[in-house]
Amino acid sequence: MHIHHIGKENSILNKFLAEIRSVDIQKDSMRFRRNIERIGEVLGYELSKGLSFSSKEIKTPLGVKNIDVITNDVVLCSILRAGLPLHNGLLNYFDDAENAFISAYRHHPNNDAEFEIVVEYFASPSIEGKTLLLADPMLATGQSLVAVYEAILKYGTPKEIHVAAVIGSSEGVDLIKKHFPDNTHLWIADIDADLNEKGYIIPGLGDAGDLAFGTKM
Repeated sequence: MHIHHIGKENSILNKFLAEIRSVDIQKDSMRFRRNIERIGEVLGYELSKGLSFSSKEIKTPLGVKNIDVITNDVVLCSILRAGLPLHNGLLNYFDDAENAFISAYRHHPNNDAEFEIVVEYFASPSIEGKTLLLADPMLATGQSLVAVYEAILKYGTPKEIHVAAVIGSSEGVDLIKKHFPDNTHLWIADIDADLNEKGYIIPGLGDAGDLAFGTKM
């Protein structure tokens, strides 16, 4: 797997990361969603550099200009519900992409820290031979992404895979490296070192889904 840790270099991305982590600023759910969306735009711009391009003749009012444009057939797939703002940010740049949505959540059968990932819903166009862009804001244990990837493969094999995440843990990154193809690209804004006993990223930012859309039962 090719890992692109975008936050290692200073840029305007730092402002968005600081605000989604801040216990004061993240209380504004509208701003939290918008910052996740803006991070998606940054990640989309960076990953676009690694896609395939070919020259296209463009007619202007005053002449003709050859411009290299993306030729990939992109399917943008987000993990519900936390992935929606990130999806929107990516879609702002890949506005002609096909869209897919999949649900995945932690199920605690014994009401303790142990959990399993349940995947219940998948709506998607064909992904066979296409460029699959998987969006999940929090790459904590990595188990959700692995479960989603295995579920998606039942419906076709993509030509290439790009994973977009906002914050991940070192453990989560290591796990998906073991389960995704070697030529997969991970585009991630920032990576934290630790997980707590419940499998949440430390220092992280909390529950991205709750911060974006409110607490759930």
